[in-house]
Formats: sequence, C-alpha cells, structure tokens
Amino acid sequence: MFNDFSTTELLKASLVLFAVIDIIGSIPVIIKIKSSAGVIFPMRASLVAMFIMITFLFLGETLLGLLGVDIGSFAVAGSLILFAMSFEMIFGVQLFKEEGTPKTASIVPLAFPIIAGAGTMTSLISLRAEFQAINIVFAILINVVIVYIVLVLTKPIERFLGPGGLAITKKVFGIILLAIAVKLFTKNVGGLL
Repeated sequence: MFNDFSTTELLKASLVLFAVIDIIGSIPVIIKIKSSAGVIFPMRASLVAMFIMITFLFLGETLLGLLGVDIGSFAVAGSLILFAMSFEMIFGVQLFKEEGTPKTASIVPLAFPIIAGAGTMTSLISLRAEFQAINIVFAILINVVIVYIVLVLTKPIERFLGPGGLAITKKVFGIILLAIAVKLFTKNVGGLL
C-alpha cells in the first residue's frame, strides 16, 4: 500500500481539494453559521467532514449507483444548494430555516455540504480515477488539518475584519460562490438533458 505513495500525487491532490473545499472563501459562511448557532465545534466538524470524504472516496460511486443517482445529478443538486447560499450572502435574505443546536450546526451545514460538499465529492471521484487512493487519503488529511485551523481561528479573523469588513467579504464571497455554483451547474446539467 505504501509502495503506491507519491509526493507528486499527494501535492496535486492536496491542491485540488484545497481549491474545491475553499475553506478560506467559506469564512463568511462559517461566521454566519456561528452567529446563528452561537458556537461551532471545529474538531467535530473537521472529523465528520473527513469521515464523509474518506467514505465517499471508496464508496461514493457505488453508493450513488445504488440510489440510482449519477455524479452529474449529484453535482447539479449541489450547485443549487450553493446558489441558494450565495443568494443569502449577496442579498441578506434568509432562505434556510435555522434549526438545531450548535452540535448539529457543526455537522449540517458546516461539515456537509460546506466542507464536504458536492464539488468535493465529485472531485474525489475524479481524483480516484487519476491517483492512488493512499495519496488522496493523505491529501484529505492535510486539508482537514487546514480546515480545523481555519475553524479555530474564525473568531480572530472575525475581529480583524470587523462588521464592515465582514459585510463586504460576505458580498464578495457570495458572488464567488454564485460563480462556482453556475460553473458546477453548467458543467453537469448538459449531461442530464
């Protein structure tokens, strides 16, 4: 198993996952979740996201196949969720009813779909076709550590930005999230028609 380890594959897979997870770009969403729930649990969110990603790496296509769902449909559904979230960020409206406790908020929507969302899962299946599984697993672990650090530092980042900076950051990242949603939708919707 360790014979398949490759630093090059690990680096490439880590960079792809870092770009797709986009934890830095998700800071305004994380702050929004934190303000709604009162508190988030970084370790719980990170571990749940890691479990989801590793499980999906090995069982994703099979699981979706059993449910009769293809990757394209899964990606389109994910893009619609991202679209709704970006709409909230840009226009300051509330589409999703805030429910549950801080413990559940750390899992839904933080661990899934923000950290381990449709884009991440689609990317994992693509990476599986190109790279050895051990390199992807280590890439997931590296990204989970980065996610954990960002979640722990959310409060200092929030203080640094201040209310005005947060408002501007939320709008900017809302537009970026909208662009990602549109790209994910257009890339996958053609195969469904």
